[in-house]
Amino acid sequence: MINREWHLLSRPVGWPKPEDFALVETETRAPAEGQVLVRNKYLSVDPYMRGRMSAAKSYVAPFELGKVMQGGAVGEVVESNAEGFAPGDHVLHFGGWREYATIDAKGAVKVDPDLAPLSTYLGVLGMTGLTAYAGLLRTASFKEGDSVFVSGAAGAVGSQVGQIAKLKGASRVIGSAGSDEKVKLLVEEYGFDAAFNYKNGPVGQQLREAAPDGVDVYFDNVGGDHLEAAIGSLNERGRIAICGMISVYNNTEPAPGPKNLGRLIQTRGRIEGFLVGDHYDLQPQFVQEVGAWVASGALKYRETVVEGIENNLEAFLGQLRGDNTGKMIVKL
Repeated sequence: MINREWHLLSRPVGWPKPEDFALVETETRAPAEGQVLVRNKYLSVDPYMRGRMSAAKSYVAPFELGKVMQGGAVGEVVESNAEGFAPGDHVLHFGGWREYATIDAKGAVKVDPDLAPLSTYLGVLGMTGLTAYAGLLRTASFKEGDSVFVSGAAGAVGSQVGQIAKLKGASRVIGSAGSDEKVKLLVEEYGFDAAFNYKNGPVGQQLREAAPDGVDVYFDNVGGDHLEAAIGSLNERGRIAICGMISVYNNTEPAPGPKNLGRLIQTRGRIEGFLVGDHYDLQPQFVQEVGAWVASGALKYRETVVEGIENNLEAFLGQLRGDNTGKMIVKL
């Protein structure tokens, strides 16, 4: 069978360009012992992938030039040479950016399409969902009664952070987003107490108006002026969880840090970065609790679905621009 897959040809400088990538035709490879051949149905594109396109040392190895990229995917097993997996099984794995993937079975997890739509295992019940859950509850040490500010709040992670905070008893949840439509979604559908469009004025001023009594927790997906604004509004013993800094991912020069870090001395505030890979011990608890909220309708989610492997790159670039509402998914 002919397989189409995306290769990285050159390392982007600034914003990635189409010529940095190529959609390549290859032949599928039969699974060796302990492997399965999967026909992908849904692919994930995520902001962290921009970092893997650089050669800089990071917490995960960079994509190799001239070779297929990787990412989260859900698909159907079409051929198995591994015990415990049979054709027709649906699996979550890391062989994305391609139509077919021959992978080691130990890197695949069975998922049930009867319990939840397959796409949710890449989003609300997948890595992005666990990121929101672990970052808020463990890294930011959220407690009932906290006031919470979330940047990038209409995205896959941010939208869940705000809703989980509300379900866990937050006194007030504030979100920032990049359009008036997304602001309306945060308040009317996701139950945020307040939200603002960061393009409509200085973030610090808008945050002070939305949270006049300050914030106890800031969940950072954006960095830059959002982080500085959060430090400015942080209450005593406030906590900041750094999940991502999408505002600086395509910068060609180092971004200046917040000018008001000294305020952390006054507030005895704490900033901590985290990676979801350090918190997979929470997975069973996360699936049980969040799965129940999703099933009951208590936690809502959105997906932005792009059709076709040929549009995988545009989907990736779109979520860097903020085109998506909720999780950006590519459907094959």
